Amino acid sequence: MSLNWAFAARGGWCGPSAGAPFTPCRPREQVMPSIAVILARKGSKGLPGKNIMPIAGRACVEWTIDDALASRVDRVLVSSDDQAVLSVAHRRGVSIHRRSAENAGDTATVDCAVREALGGIDADPVVILYANVPIRPPGVIDRALDLLDGCGCDSVQSYQPVGKHHPWWTARVDAEGLVRPWEGDVLYHGVFRRQDLPEACTPTGAVIVVRRAALELQLGARPGPHGFFGLDRRGVVDPVGQTVDIDGPLDALVADVMLTQRLRSAA
Repeated sequence: MSLNWAFAARGGWCGPSAGAPFTPCRPREQVMPSIAVILARKGSKGLPGKNIMPIAGRACVEWTIDDALASRVDRVLVSSDDQAVLSVAHRRGVSIHRRSAENAGDTATVDCAVREALGGIDADPVVILYANVPIRPPGVIDRALDLLDGCGCDSVQSYQPVGKHHPWWTARVDAEGLVRPWEGDVLYHGVFRRQDLPEACTPTGAVIVVRRAALELQLGARPGPHGFFGLDRRGVVDPVGQTVDIDGPLDALVADVMLTQRLRSAA
């Protein structure tokens, strides 16, 4: 699987694409303060109230607030249509934004919600965090910011290897049970050993960092819901299992167990 952007493992390198020659980072001076926008939409079909549900004794959104405050961003803002979430954010001393109904529905897009939250705030770059991700790799926000600053790219997103759930190992199964390749003419691309698969990664939801210009949908950006990632898109890659994105009850249970164990170990 060919990827159209570079991955930076632990913020260590920059390059046009996987396997391409090394490209030195270009230094880029930050001229405006950075901001982290934590998105916490109230509505959820899979797990209602997940952003405020208790995880290891605290509201889920608090873990993301902790991560944002521990990073080098200059300001933290929580955007939500849920008063309970906004109350938690106010108690934690971060900025709050009451999201409009227009940008709180099922069809609302991430970039529209972030642009509304920012309003007239002068900030660049913008860190986008999801309130339902209580567990992130250590330092992933700062590593994404470092890569963005060092390379002058438009956006940086967090990834992890897909492992055995590789796109080459997908298939189509019809109503009669007939199995066909997902793409091409050969099932599983003719690969049957995991170690023979090319590297492929999937987004984790741990962090997204974008330039303000990209967020405003710069000219030439690819159309679609991810146009705000801009033209030059990069990534930071962490091992599988270091990010927990809560979409259902099992995710919440895993996060609760992991964070409870972390708190006990730190005691």
